[in-house]
Amino acid sequence: MAKQKTKFVCQDCGYESTKWMGKCPGCHSWNTLVEEREAAPKTQRRGFSTTDGPRKIKAEPITKIERRDEARSSTHINELNRVLGGGIVPGSLVLFGGDPGIGKSTLLLQVSAMVAGNKKRVLYISGEESVKQTKLRADRLGIEEDDLFVLAETEVAVIEQVIEEMQPALVVIDSIQTVHQEDVTSAPGSVSQVRECTASFMRIAKTKGIAIFLVGHVTKQGAIAGPRILEHMVDTVLYFEGDQHHTYRILRAVKNRFGSTNEIGIFEMKESGLEEVLNPSEIFLEERSAGAAGSAVVASMEGTRTVLVEIQSLISPTSFGNPRRMATGVDHNRISLIMAVLEKRVGMMLQNQDAYIKVAGGVRLDEPSIDLAITVAIASSFRDVATEAGDVIIGEVGLTGEIRRVSRIEQRVMEAAKLGFTRVIVPQKCLEGWKAPSGIQVVGVKTVAEALEVTLGGKTSGTPSFEL
Repeated sequence: MAKQKTKFVCQDCGYESTKWMGKCPGCHSWNTLVEEREAAPKTQRRGFSTTDGPRKIKAEPITKIERRDEARSSTHINELNRVLGGGIVPGSLVLFGGDPGIGKSTLLLQVSAMVAGNKKRVLYISGEESVKQTKLRADRLGIEEDDLFVLAETEVAVIEQVIEEMQPALVVIDSIQTVHQEDVTSAPGSVSQVRECTASFMRIAKTKGIAIFLVGHVTKQGAIAGPRILEHMVDTVLYFEGDQHHTYRILRAVKNRFGSTNEIGIFEMKESGLEEVLNPSEIFLEERSAGAAGSAVVASMEGTRTVLVEIQSLISPTSFGNPRRMATGVDHNRISLIMAVLEKRVGMMLQNQDAYIKVAGGVRLDEPSIDLAITVAIASSFRDVATEAGDVIIGEVGLTGEIRRVSRIEQRVMEAAKLGFTRVIVPQKCLEGWKAPSGIQVVGVKTVAEALEVTLGGKTSGTPSFEL
């Protein structure tokens, strides 16, 4: 009998080695290489064709290929539809990740009930809970749909057989780390099992036109467990973010072949399940303290949506040799850059001050237009002078102290006017080519010093502005 060959596979990056090593050469993680037996080579095809016998392969000119617009299925949850790009695409494979207890299973069970309410069959496969446990969650959410079927199974062959018999419109696999194939010798959740199981579900989705949602566990660093090959195989990757101690959850798309990757959906966790938040700006600003130093409001673009959030800053003298720089919701390096600009261009002595920056509400902001709001918040806390409660501050800060243009300024100002703000500070170049709405003052600034004079030191006579 031939000797069974083994290999060692890294559970973080998928690196393969013939011998065990304490540190993975691929991702430099410790104690992640696990021994797996090599599976016998398969003779079955892995393509999307379902015909028997040799296939005639023929390439087609792209101009001759017929275009078909796939009809999306609405989930009746506007926040999820926005993140998906307009709804569920038939034949798509969606990976859904998030921390334990964040609400992944709850949201997908609600989505399954919504789709089943349209007289479409939905198959919810649970590999972690029994059918009775899933029924308890459905009763809590008030779900009673005859077209929603529940199956507690972890064997891929059995799942494929059930899908073949039912022909559902939507399949939910909760979770991909619990299912396994018998011909793969490694344990469920390993790199080989996750890769093979995902490939099987991808073939089902593409050949039968069935939309499949895969739930993925995440590591301590927040990434989906297993190698990143899992994210490359699927069509859409969604992350469910939030704090278990807060009620708000943010659904963010990091990969989407059928829509934008800049969209976010905001939900609130309640006893009856997750409910969408239609106006998140009011939620993020409802507890803002009036007249507090170190606070500034910015209009940030998240995909096609404008979100007004509060940026808070606390500057205090340091008691250590090196001052601390801590940031929540924004990049730590951006804070150091902005503080260096304030020291060099404005003359603020911040080198002996601790800086703590936070975006209220648990949102993470990455776009450059929040630079000026962070700058004003830091200067406000350092000078102990409060900003005006009706101000919204928008702009990118350059290293020479200039305020640079940002995109979609009209949409940002409209959102500020809708929520009752009376003044918006914007880059000077953004005043050209558009008309401001009535009831709100728009002030253009060119430099950081000029912006601080307008927001903290009174408006200067030479500051260009217009009001309708």
